[in-house]
Amino acid sequence: MGVFGLTIGAVRDAIKRRGQRWTFDWHGSVWGILEITGISAMESVRWKFLMSGRDIRRRCNAPAKRRALLMHLVFRPLAILLMFWSAATVRAADWPQWQGPQRDGVWRETAIIEKFPANGPPERWHTSIGAGYSGPAVAKGRVYVTDRQVSKEPGDRSHPGSIAGAERVICLDARNGRLIWQYQYDCPYTMSYPSGPRATPLVRGGKVFTLGAEGNLLCLDAAKGKLIWSRDFKKDYNIRTPMWGFAGNPLLDGNRLICLVGGTNSVVVAFDKDSGKEIWRALGAREPGYCSPVIFQAGGARQLILWDPQSVNSLDPKSGKVYWSLRSPAPINSGMTIPTPRKMDDLLFLTCFYNGSWMLKLDPARPAASTLWQSRRISEKNTDGLHSTMSTPFLEGGYIYGVCSYGQLRCLNATNGERIWETLSATTTDGRPTRWANAFIIKNGARFFLFNEQGDLIIAKLTPDRYQELSRAHVLEPANRDAGRPVVWAHPAFANRRMYARNDKEIICVDLAQNP
Repeated sequence: MGVFGLTIGAVRDAIKRRGQRWTFDWHGSVWGILEITGISAMESVRWKFLMSGRDIRRRCNAPAKRRALLMHLVFRPLAILLMFWSAATVRAADWPQWQGPQRDGVWRETAIIEKFPANGPPERWHTSIGAGYSGPAVAKGRVYVTDRQVSKEPGDRSHPGSIAGAERVICLDARNGRLIWQYQYDCPYTMSYPSGPRATPLVRGGKVFTLGAEGNLLCLDAAKGKLIWSRDFKKDYNIRTPMWGFAGNPLLDGNRLICLVGGTNSVVVAFDKDSGKEIWRALGAREPGYCSPVIFQAGGARQLILWDPQSVNSLDPKSGKVYWSLRSPAPINSGMTIPTPRKMDDLLFLTCFYNGSWMLKLDPARPAASTLWQSRRISEKNTDGLHSTMSTPFLEGGYIYGVCSYGQLRCLNATNGERIWETLSATTTDGRPTRWANAFIIKNGARFFLFNEQGDLIIAKLTPDRYQELSRAHVLEPANRDAGRPVVWAHPAFANRRMYARNDKEIICVDLAQNP
């Protein structure tokens, strides 16, 4: 019968129950409420955008004609609308790129668990994979993740100190974790912290785009894993691998795949998503940093924000034209521009490990910006504001919530950077400050999910008053030891009312539905 037939059938049954309230629940993802009272008289049909009751009575005096007209004018469009709404909801349930569907760290699914069971959320599956810092992406029933396969052969002799091995792009069935396809390519490593790829895959339009730690940009067929095109940043732009590898998560805008690259006038490059050909390039800097590009609407224009260790820049995403550029108040130590810039109203917030916070005020009338306030201390220990290492903060209601250099989860006043509170309980086990201690912050409804480096998943409320932990469960073993202690430093994905998270040995799926 199909969706259309099922919908019409449900509506027809509702007509027979005249005077009753009908609630349509489509797999828990669409709720449509149609109130029909006094069908024969047609006084209370609640779809004014189609036709008023007076018009229907004037055109159709007989009850049978009224019913037929109602089916034609109301319920057929309703069925079509429900199909569109359901499709939109399914898409919204995916996590197809870094920081989620809208690249803002918000998980918009509903009917999510309020408190974990005593034994934690149920694990639906786990699958063995190699090492890596890249988070998974989830789209159309599949999970995409990249990893590193270390070779037993010696490294590339032309690059002393390189580590032989390969990178893989893996596609799994989101229901059970079974391997659907994999794409592997040779990739000797030359960077520090050589566990694996950094960037989260990006999935859209039947393609999956991945960026490896040595600058291999791939476009693969999302269904079968066939290579469509590829670019080699080091070869194509005559650049070296940054100290900690290529880590900026690619951004897709229209037909432009926008990437953090590096080199002379090519810190940011836009590629054609279908062919891989360069569309435009822009900006020059001594080093590109590791910050993911993001687009915001401000000053009457869509602005591509790119933060490198020398400056924060705003560009036209279509042409690469620079709208404005502000030099960093002080050189960014070790090039550690890592957390993604965050926007709240007319404020743009930047944070990094050594240099701390930098709050800009965006001009409401045109693409322009000025400094509102900044950290006064360049230090990893004696900090003010927020000195984030890798965790992207969250801005809401005039406040900033983020993880500082030694694991302090802090709340700041966004207007002046004043610290409101801090706690170590979300990131460390013993309450001691720990260098680079981390938790990823994801908003869901009125609370947050924090996934910390010990593999704990925490449900908490973050308000100006306090940090309130609601529930905690240990879901994944920390397996990476690049920091000198076991950690999980890969951002999880939230989709299908589940969380998908990886360490250096496996990827897991845990159920977070209210009624699993």
